[in-house]
Amino acid sequence: MTNDFRPGPGLAHPLGATFDGAGVNFAVFSQNATRMLLCLFSDDGKTEIARIPLPERDGDVWHGYLSGLRPGQLYGYRAEGPYAPQEGHRFNPNKLLLDPYAKRVTGHPEWHDALYGYTVGHEDGDLSFDERDSAPYMPRCVVEDPCFDWGRTPRPETALADSVIYEAHVKGLTQQFPGTTHPGTFLGLASDAMLDHLTGLGITAIELLPVHTFLDDRFLVDKDLSNYWGYQTLGYFSPDPRYLDAGKLQEFQYMVARMHAAGIEVILDVVYNHTCEGDEMGPTLSFRGLDNAAYYWLAEDPRHCINDTGCGNTMNMRHPMVLRMIMDSLRYWVSTMGVDGFRFDLCATLGRTNDGFDPGAAFFDALRQDPMLGAVKLIAEPWDIGPGGYQVGAFPPPFSEWNDKFRDGVRRFWKGDEAMAPELADRITGSARQFDHSGRPATSSVNLITAHDGFTLADVTSFNERHNEANGEENRDGHGDNASDNMGAEGATDDPAINAARAQRRRNMLATLLLSQGTPMLLAGDEFGNSQNGNNNAYCQDNEIGWLDWSNADQGLMDFARRLIAFRKAHPIVRQKRFLHARERIVDGIEDLFWWREDGAEMEDGDWEDPARRFVCAEMRMASGTPAYAQREEALLLAFNAGDPLEFTLPEPPEGRAWTRAIDTAAPEAACETAAGAVPMAGDSVLVFVLEEAEAADG
Repeated sequence: MTNDFRPGPGLAHPLGATFDGAGVNFAVFSQNATRMLLCLFSDDGKTEIARIPLPERDGDVWHGYLSGLRPGQLYGYRAEGPYAPQEGHRFNPNKLLLDPYAKRVTGHPEWHDALYGYTVGHEDGDLSFDERDSAPYMPRCVVEDPCFDWGRTPRPETALADSVIYEAHVKGLTQQFPGTTHPGTFLGLASDAMLDHLTGLGITAIELLPVHTFLDDRFLVDKDLSNYWGYQTLGYFSPDPRYLDAGKLQEFQYMVARMHAAGIEVILDVVYNHTCEGDEMGPTLSFRGLDNAAYYWLAEDPRHCINDTGCGNTMNMRHPMVLRMIMDSLRYWVSTMGVDGFRFDLCATLGRTNDGFDPGAAFFDALRQDPMLGAVKLIAEPWDIGPGGYQVGAFPPPFSEWNDKFRDGVRRFWKGDEAMAPELADRITGSARQFDHSGRPATSSVNLITAHDGFTLADVTSFNERHNEANGEENRDGHGDNASDNMGAEGATDDPAINAARAQRRRNMLATLLLSQGTPMLLAGDEFGNSQNGNNNAYCQDNEIGWLDWSNADQGLMDFARRLIAFRKAHPIVRQKRFLHARERIVDGIEDLFWWREDGAEMEDGDWEDPARRFVCAEMRMASGTPAYAQREEALLLAFNAGDPLEFTLPEPPEGRAWTRAIDTAAPEAACETAAGAVPMAGDSVLVFVLEEAEAADG
């Protein structure tokens, strides 16, 4: 090792390793360190060739400049300071640390006891001090020049009202997709075959499970499993190496450019609420070694982390430099990497203050005032496991939120639970009780029936119980209450009647999702009936359980999904920004929402109170207050029947108008036709009618 490098003072900004054409500026935050050492490595990463004290400190930013260094240089840090766990400090210069602002890392930590700041197995536990060098087991940071020629391809900037979001895992989506080049990577997402599938389906945005560099938990590696989903972030600026085919940042940027050219936005699922370092018994990989007391929210006894996330630690959003790091990360992924929005994992944590959740917390205010970030899509997972952590509907605009009330209500309605008619009515009209406040639009509700966490749509209709044995936790993990219905047999069956009932139930649920007010989110694979064989927590299944099984795709279901999405795009009544409250419209004096019984009479209070009611029918128009220029169609009639077959009397259409049956989940391939009077409706089905001019309907 040599110390012949003579650093100049450099600058305290920007943080990270910044190449300027002549050299590299290094800047890293630590409030409580006493010295910061920059470690440079040989091209093969095996030899630490220099250990250089950063010469300057501006406030709590340590910095220095090295002439002649170029992109590709491998580096890391060691931080000196007090090792006093009882005071919240865990500095240990024997541990190589990743730069929180690193734009790329070479790989993932190799599990070894040397990765811990304390001596594993010592009688003093985390109060002991480990002197082994962790560098042999750590990846290296890479100096990058992330410039990319974006050409003239504009961002799609699709309005939420026009959006159909597709939640997907980079590898799970592409690993077994026929015709995809570079499966399992960003380049696989960018392939012609994948883009053809997404555009043919009608998707406007792909929401990717975490792509930031993340850790494979030691307890999973010990069981020959891995952290497949990626919710254990190690670096907030670097894409995970496992998704890079040739280790180039440009692969991600190329994928985004290809998506944009196809009219598809890219949304990232981001995990800023905690890191992969866990609680005080976790490893020292980056943040803990740079400044444990600053990066993490510590308990009254600062030896321990507050754990509102269930993952061992909670990021200290109260610290301005932690908030700055997260804001810098978000801006980087928008400005440099080209993404169009974010879904914030456990977003309630990001709004926590000393007094609990606060919609006016510093993080939300910082986002809302930022001219760049305030203009992209912001989606909250509106809960965590801490006190008062369930906050659906409580986030400030412009946030949208995952709406688990929609998921549970729709599943239970179709399952046949009692007293679910009012619940379904609330959900298909945008969940106004939760979201109609503070000027928030109906699109604030991100409607979902399934997501990565839980059963797939096929499994919601095939299993009553979870089957997570492959996870190695004796089937104790995952949700125990799934509001699912196996329709008469647990798992796969050869019974044609059960399979037909399951297929229709899936069509019903897809129709409910795509015909409801709000922003629909479709789980990748649900459009063709992908199953995980009853595993409702496939977080560690980087294999055929977690990958989409395209070989058994239900082409009929996929065609029906395309038809539903096309119908949604063609009919603005089902994708409005304004809520429907049965208010008279200025344009014609007609109310914007009616509720009908099977016999054609309007619903009354007693009907809503009937726990046995299985039929819900809404007649929708453009909402009261919608400008005249947006009044592009007259009315839609949406009927949902979770009970037995019945006759449904259509409301009398205005003179010169007629109802046209557009969708029937019991006859998914049936052509549109005019209908009037009493029409038969199959049990467990959805019917959709469009009010049109009589001549157009006849044609």
